[in-house]
Amino acid sequence: MTTLSLNHTLSIKEKIGAFLSLLKIRLAVLVVFSAAITYVMGTGGAFTWSKLWLLVLGGFLVTGGANGLNQVIERDTDKRMDRTRDRALPAGKLTVAESMTFCIITGLLGVALLGWQFNWFTAILGLASLLMYAFVYTPFKKINSFAVFIGAFPGAMPPLIGWAAVSGTLAPEAWLIFAIQFMWQFPHFWSIAWVLDDDYNKGGFRLLPAKDGRSKQSAFHILVYSFTLLALSAMVVKFDMANAITLAVVLLAGVYLVYKSIVLYKTLKVEDAKKLMFSTFYYLPIVQVALLLYNLYGKN
Repeated sequence: MTTLSLNHTLSIKEKIGAFLSLLKIRLAVLVVFSAAITYVMGTGGAFTWSKLWLLVLGGFLVTGGANGLNQVIERDTDKRMDRTRDRALPAGKLTVAESMTFCIITGLLGVALLGWQFNWFTAILGLASLLMYAFVYTPFKKINSFAVFIGAFPGAMPPLIGWAAVSGTLAPEAWLIFAIQFMWQFPHFWSIAWVLDDDYNKGGFRLLPAKDGRSKQSAFHILVYSFTLLALSAMVVKFDMANAITLAVVLLAGVYLVYKSIVLYKTLKVEDAKKLMFSTFYYLPIVQVALLLYNLYGKN
């Protein structure tokens, strides 16, 4: 069955589902969570729920548009990988033209909403994040593992977007949260790349930091960045973003991440990379919620 004929057999419900799948809704929600946290922190708790939801919606549209453009660009590669071959484009549920149109409109609507409801500095940050993720990070993934470093910038942009939405400026606290999220992405993404290395290789991706893939050298890189993240997170005290309890939560989360990285370095096992991967999923919301709670209640 050709792509065109398959495309015409979809019901309206299936077609809508295919478009929504381009947005990677769960991933987009996780990304927008960081922007919402820093927005509330930036307001000092003096926010309205309507504004917060508008920020979430704008950030979601920008992130979803970027996720969709990523899939448009990687549609041929996705056909070769087990975990992605059933996506809307490789499976022929959507054409390139309609996918590209949908994602561009979605992303630009998000940028426009951020500029209209908040300020244009916030909108510029959102647009920069979209462009860097879709058109710099995505194509670079096929060239070199340095793509992970490039992708860490748009990946860490949500905290800046959330803070900028308050007043159109960026405080030192926002930059520290950005730095933590930036550094977190290395153990996070490399643990994912370790688990999926065989599948990534089918698509021509070499995303682990060492050329020999699942090796001591790659595990050492993960360990170094996990230690760096731990040290960086301790700076929350210097910026008056934590009390003793908050600092303890932040450091314990970081120590656990380091521990899982040490285990992977010793064993080089996929199952231990998977455990590290899940620990990174928990790390960021735990740290950000701890900082938020101190900002709202601990300073008073």
